[in-house]
Amino acid sequence: MSASETGDGLAVRPAEQADLLAVFRIERRTFPQPWPYAAFERYLDAPAFLVATEGGDVVGYVVANRVPNHGQEFGHVKDLAVHPERREEGIGSTLLSDALGALAEGGVRSVKLEVRAGNEPARALYERFGFEFLKRVPDYYADGEDALVLVRGVDPRESSASSDADF
Repeated sequence: MSASETGDGLAVRPAEQADLLAVFRIERRTFPQPWPYAAFERYLDAPAFLVATEGGDVVGYVVANRVPNHGQEFGHVKDLAVHPERREEGIGSTLLSDALGALAEGGVRSVKLEVRAGNEPARALYERFGFEFLKRVPDYYADGEDALVLVRGVDPRESSASSDADF
């Protein structure tokens, strides 16, 4: 995926090693059980580890990869976060749209993710993108909260080149 700009100064591009500290800081401010720094290093080559930047600062990120599944890979959105001071600006929507586009370019036809049952803002975002409930996983998170597994199909026309969806 190449870099894209939204016209309002926000740019989305593949994550680089130099972005990881900013990504990790956002992760720690966002989640009660943040990923360790090393986890982000492991996903640097993922097809949809993207960062949103503005003025050179990382303001959000998404980590999504392809998972082998009996000859037909599926996409897995593993992590998505926006800096707390930059929420409600459409950054998460832009990141998710671009990630779905990158996965579609790679031949993925379905995508799954897990979300905390109580994370209403994230659930609302995913529902706007057509994700549907598949199942509940009790005690998924270390603090005992359940996860909801959500899935959606991906249309090949959702490639990054055409991912300017208005969500």
